[in-house]
Amino acid sequence: MKPSFLGRDFLRKIYAKLPRLLQFIFCFVSGLTVVFVLLRLVFWMAYDDANAPLSLPDLMTAMWLGFRFDLRIAIATILPLFFLGWIKWLSPFRSKVFQVIWHVYLTLVFTATAMFYIVDFGHYAYLNSRLNFTATRFLEDAAIAATMIWQSYPVLWILAAYLASVALFLWAINTLHHRLAKRRPHALNKWQGGVLGLVSFFIVALGIHSKLSQYPLRWSEAAFSPHPFAAQLTYNPVHYFFDTWKNGRITFDLNATRKNYEVIADFLGVKEKDAVSLNYQRDIPASAGIGGKPNIVLILVESYASHKTSLSGNPLDPTPFTKKVADLGYYFKNFYTPSTGTARSVFTTMTSMPDVELHGTSSRNPLIVDQHSIMNQFEGYEKYYFIGGSASWGNIRGILTKNVENLHLYEEAHYSASRNDVWGISDIDLFREAHAVLEKEKKPFIAIIQTSGNHRPYTIPDKVYGFELSHPGDDQALRYGFHHEEEFNAYRLMDYSIEHFAGLAKDAGYDQNTIFALWGDHGIDGFAGEHSNKGESSSHLGLGSHRVPLVIWSPGLINSPKVFDTVVSEVDILPSFASLIGQSYTATTMGRDIFDDSYEGKRYAFTMNHSNPPRIGMIGKDYYFYMLSDGTKAGLYGIYSDHPLEDLSAAHPELTQELKTLSLAYYKTVQYMLHHNKQGQVKPGTS
Repeated sequence: MKPSFLGRDFLRKIYAKLPRLLQFIFCFVSGLTVVFVLLRLVFWMAYDDANAPLSLPDLMTAMWLGFRFDLRIAIATILPLFFLGWIKWLSPFRSKVFQVIWHVYLTLVFTATAMFYIVDFGHYAYLNSRLNFTATRFLEDAAIAATMIWQSYPVLWILAAYLASVALFLWAINTLHHRLAKRRPHALNKWQGGVLGLVSFFIVALGIHSKLSQYPLRWSEAAFSPHPFAAQLTYNPVHYFFDTWKNGRITFDLNATRKNYEVIADFLGVKEKDAVSLNYQRDIPASAGIGGKPNIVLILVESYASHKTSLSGNPLDPTPFTKKVADLGYYFKNFYTPSTGTARSVFTTMTSMPDVELHGTSSRNPLIVDQHSIMNQFEGYEKYYFIGGSASWGNIRGILTKNVENLHLYEEAHYSASRNDVWGISDIDLFREAHAVLEKEKKPFIAIIQTSGNHRPYTIPDKVYGFELSHPGDDQALRYGFHHEEEFNAYRLMDYSIEHFAGLAKDAGYDQNTIFALWGDHGIDGFAGEHSNKGESSSHLGLGSHRVPLVIWSPGLINSPKVFDTVVSEVDILPSFASLIGQSYTATTMGRDIFDDSYEGKRYAFTMNHSNPPRIGMIGKDYYFYMLSDGTKAGLYGIYSDHPLEDLSAAHPELTQELKTLSLAYYKTVQYMLHHNKQGQVKPGTS
């Protein structure tokens, strides 16, 4: 007998020794998954565009990822039986009553699932989009929707097929159950039962997690290709519907957006205003730029609060390299992030608008994963993103791969360096890995490197390449803005890692034609340190969470250092760098060129605290206005005042009203933009 048959016989023997409940679960999950996969093939054959078909690699990837989503749903369906069916009086093989109950349960679940697929096919035929939570809006006009369905689809034939599928399912599980019930149960001792239980639980958990990594399979994995149908084919309709459930409601107010259109159009410098179509597009021509087509390296630094850096005069001098390059390049001392949270920061950088999502983060909302990004307009540039861990964290993978064509995304699995802690490889290894890739690149490149070392558990790696720990003691660390010595050293290592990377770039020679930049993904509230200036105090106005340094330097291209007092925001990063290198671009959201003097007098940075209701505000050069989004608790505060909590609204009524109007207009407009900034909706050169 051939070895393959021996292997098959071996598996059959293993299966025969399984308890009947596990045999039933195995057959049920396998059969349902096969049905899902076949329906996915039908979906592909029905809806793949013959004029722009999926490539074979995209098709295979979509089918593989889709199979894993399908398997997860099939396992989730059977989970109650898996956990409860072992109890004697709940077992379908020991109780006639619960045999009926479990069969009814599984049939009801299948009935609902089959309806999801039917509605999903119809939804895609109607809107070219898989079924998602926003489809519930049709229930508001149920009579009209029902009439439209009746007039558009062969409802009776669909209903007949639906009822036949339910009947076939019921016959299948009854047949399976009766065949297994006739078998004599295989006796297991306690040891065998315990091992089998653990192995079964592990297999089920693996099927649900669907990855041998820290993060489970998430919807953002479906956004692996810029081809729009690739993600559509990958989704499982049940999975996708509930993925969008949490963030599925359209939260923008169209009337409020139109009401505030003039305010924001003036703020952004829109030339061709249109309050009906809500045009925010600005087509920015190429400027002179510097250095032809220089490389760009953008370093998104974890929790890089200004008051903790050496730039603030911190006596512990935790970031000497940042201070050095700030003295040699451009230092923006009034740079702010809209909110806290790294995933929010990544979203803000890539889309040039704040993340105003209240439930989770925008990166986790599959309905708004498709966004126009200026990074996609850097012509002739190879595009890179380096993260030490997994891009599944925060679902940022979708925002990155969906919106930037031909992005080279490097994450933990791509590196030779070993894992340092929960956040992946260490920052210093991340920079070394990034350098190993970038030094070989022959074309101009734009690369984003996202650090994570200044984050609990503040793990110092074994290999530090010359870095030495400092021991000021926990009391001194606390005195100057750090929680303890461990955080202080993690902060220092972050700065040292950037210096180490700059040294590698210098040795390789590409630093002379590269513009480097670093800024914090957000700051940290808390005691600002005795050295801090009034405006950096995070213990009063909460500016510590928003104020981070932005430093731009280039050994070969920036020869005239400058300190900027200009108030700028993280939303301005990509448009500003497009301007800096002389790249034309189309801006559609809130980002503005930080080097453009035409915005002087309108330089404010939007902030948002994600409470309920959220607190929104505007930071100016001297004042900080904030209020709750419902207009209450409004106040104007002096950033550099000796009494920072003193409300100055009465003393400056016109400024207060201006910033109140701007804050609300900005917030309402971004809510609208999140749902109206798709790549396909942007037509460069038409505004």
